[in-house]
Amino acid sequence: MQRIEEIYWLRAYGCLAVFSFHLLDYLNQRVDTLATDLARIPTVLGTPIFIFISIFLFSMRYGRDIPQGFLGSRVKYVMVPYLVYGLAYSLAEFLRLQANGVEAGLVETLREYLVYAGWHGYFLIIAAQFYAFYWLYGRFDLARWLPATPWLLIGSLIGMAWWGYWQWRSSLPPGYLHWIAPLGWLYLFFLAMVLVKHYQDTPEARPAWLVALARPRWLVALIGLVVLLSLPGWLEYSSKEVWVVPFFLLFTLWIMGRLRGRPAPPLVRRLNEFSFGIYLAHPMFFNLVDVLDPGQRLPLALYVLALAVVGMAGSIAWNLTANRMQWGGLLFGKRLRVA
Repeated sequence: MQRIEEIYWLRAYGCLAVFSFHLLDYLNQRVDTLATDLARIPTVLGTPIFIFISIFLFSMRYGRDIPQGFLGSRVKYVMVPYLVYGLAYSLAEFLRLQANGVEAGLVETLREYLVYAGWHGYFLIIAAQFYAFYWLYGRFDLARWLPATPWLLIGSLIGMAWWGYWQWRSSLPPGYLHWIAPLGWLYLFFLAMVLVKHYQDTPEARPAWLVALARPRWLVALIGLVVLLSLPGWLEYSSKEVWVVPFFLLFTLWIMGRLRGRPAPPLVRRLNEFSFGIYLAHPMFFNLVDVLDPGQRLPLALYVLALAVVGMAGSIAWNLTANRMQWGGLLFGKRLRVA
């Protein structure tokens, strides 16, 4: 398969977005201002980017000719780390609560993390579902009943309605069960399918609506509206918000054209190699910073710098070490091979 340079850029951006989103969570423990809210806007695209990339690359590589063993191979590389890291994070949370004198049962904590997906690894459950959906979509030619272009619109409306419903509800399911339901993410699947379908088109042959929505004016206008609505504090900031659906659509349509054929530099490629490992492990090293600075004695700037350096360097070193073991990539996050 041809190298798709824009995917390298997108994966690196997604990795930094997730990393920065969680870094801002830690920063918000010390300061919570409009500036930190606005800083979250570009970080909310992290989780959707990873889902989009997976489906885009599968469709580009395989189309409907999905190889034998595809589903089992892909699912095991996300679900085994889900169980390993979910167990580690849940045990760490149990010990933290015990140390702080909070009564918490071990079984309840394990259930919250492993069954209810109540940690940042919820993304892995979403990914596994869409791997299965892609397999079904190709094997049974579901495009006959679910054509990508109209279903991009339908999926976007379903996603916005889904997130709007849970923002309106005063009670939520346990853990992140409402986050891992595929309804909120359908638009990503069909966006990937649409862009693969028209990837080789010349600019003149691309559908007019696709060309129009890829113009940066729409993205700039939407960002301006989001900032405006942020001033009175009317918005929440995560990848599970109504406004993120059009934001991601406009951003991806624009950036895929903007970066087409632009070679990714070595730093971007290296970040791609460790992106999965960074995603899985970085909160572990953020927590280490807090453990080493229990009284919050570090000045704010040094605290943020420590989070960034320890979180990134620790995650990369951990992933490098893990992938030198025979089963390390399977257990702790496979290092990507970047050509």
